[in-house]
Amino acid sequence: MQTARPLVEVVRLGLVSYQEGLRLQQVYTDRHRFGPAHTLLLCQHSPVYTTGIRHKPYPGPVLDRLRLLGADVHHANRGGLITFHGPGQLVCYPVLNLGSFKKSVRWYVGQLEKTVIALCSRFGVEAATSPHTGVWVGDNKICAIGIHCGRYVTSHGLALNCSTDLSWFHHIVPCGIEGKGVTSLSRELQRHVSVEEAVPHLLDAFREQFACCLIQNNR
Repeated sequence: MQTARPLVEVVRLGLVSYQEGLRLQQVYTDRHRFGPAHTLLLCQHSPVYTTGIRHKPYPGPVLDRLRLLGADVHHANRGGLITFHGPGQLVCYPVLNLGSFKKSVRWYVGQLEKTVIALCSRFGVEAATSPHTGVWVGDNKICAIGIHCGRYVTSHGLALNCSTDLSWFHHIVPCGIEGKGVTSLSRELQRHVSVEEAVPHLLDAFREQFACCLIQNNR
């Protein structure tokens, strides 16, 4: 007897603040208390630098300097170090109960990486993993991945550079990795690739990698 595929609701949030993104992740995480309520939250953020749990607190003057650039600064309970989110970046927050998939955080992160690699392949961009986190094109990171998992319910997720203004990354060491750069689909293809153009490819790749069914819910 074939097991039914998990049903995942796709919610498109549009452009939201990072703080609003955190609030909505909590709302959808709480839904799992009453049973599986798998959700993919898709959004873009206003300019913000976020720090993860794998780092001692950043000095106040450093954070103040980032704020003077016109970006917010937030500490998040995801894995990873400092990164940037902003317009032109496709942010995907899967809120899943891994009990419906596979109870392995390592497996889950690997599936996110494969999802992004498959998306890039659809655009003709050869991407790969590395000993560092995220997905890379050569020595340049095209997608950051940082997740949180509590009682096998996931939050946070991935951020794919589509048409992001990459100059925002010049003010930090992205994800704390020295000597590496960042890139985007637009830079690799030498044409504008919008978030809207990338979303269908992300959803197709996610559906394949996670063997699930997606339903749309435009918020």
